[in-house]
Amino acid sequence: MAKRTDFAEKAKKATQEKGVKCPKCGAVKVPTLYVQSVRSAHGSYRFNRQRIHICKCNEKQLFA
Repeated sequence: MAKRTDFAEKAKKATQEKGVKCPKCGAVKVPTLYVQSVRSAHGSYRFNRQRIHICKCNEKQLFA
């Protein structure tokens, strides 16, 4: 039988920040979809999509 959670455990879990912390600045990394438009050989545009994690230390480099 599973252990029942009480209100104190629920409140403690709700205050915690979700995600991975950055080892440099200690902020929580936010997963973001980075879309880059690239011109193909045929002359049309393609969209390269990447999932990147943004924190305070690399925010200026990515959004500049």
